[in-house]
Order: sequence, then C-alpha cells, then structure tokens
Amino acid sequence: MKFKGLNAVFYKSGTGNEPVRAWLQSLSKEDKKILGEDIKTVQLGWPLGMPLVRSLGDSLWEVRSSLETNRIARVVFFMHDNSIILLHGFIKKSQKTPQTDIDLAKKRMKEVKQNG
Repeated sequence: MKFKGLNAVFYKSGTGNEPVRAWLQSLSKEDKKILGEDIKTVQLGWPLGMPLVRSLGDSLWEVRSSLETNRIARVVFFMHDNSIILLHGFIKKSQKTPQTDIDLAKKRMKEVKQNG
C-alpha cells in the first residue's frame, strides 16, 4: 500500500548525526508517541495551521505538541521535495520560540538546500 502524504526526513549533519532523531529518542515513550502522532498528522494533512502548525517565517514551520506534565515541545521543519525536513526539536520553556532555536533551524535548512 502506497503511503499517501509527505515523507518526514530527519536533518542529517555533515558528520552524519541526526539531532532531531537523537532528541526524540531521549524522550519518554509517551512523549515520543505524542510527537510522532503530531508529525504524522502534518504528513497526512498538509497544509495545516494553528493550533498544530505555526509559521515561523522564512519557509520555517513548527509542529506544536503538548506533552505530559504541562510541557510543550516544538519540532521545526521546512518543505523540500515533497518532504518535511525535521530540522530541530526542543522543549519550549518560554512563551516565544527562542531566536537561538530559530537561527539553528535556519542554519540547518540552508545546509540541506546547499547539499541538494
């Protein structure tokens, strides 16, 4: 059966690291399940908007997940060749997405675009 939806691809650094995959693996089973389901919803339903997906500008988007114990997670991605490229994931600690997290995602997006 062919998958109907977008592929989700982990950003891979020049050294072969996949920081989003590693971050996801560090989370609890329940948190992984929540994030996985939210990412799958984006894959199957794109384009989506609030409350699950929000634009960060400059072609960046964030998946907005509510985890257990009142924690909030974000996975930043962009669209590339009919895939969502998962660039950065983090637990959010403030109301606004920190600029350092956005800058890191932009740097990774630039790398992906340069390397084809």
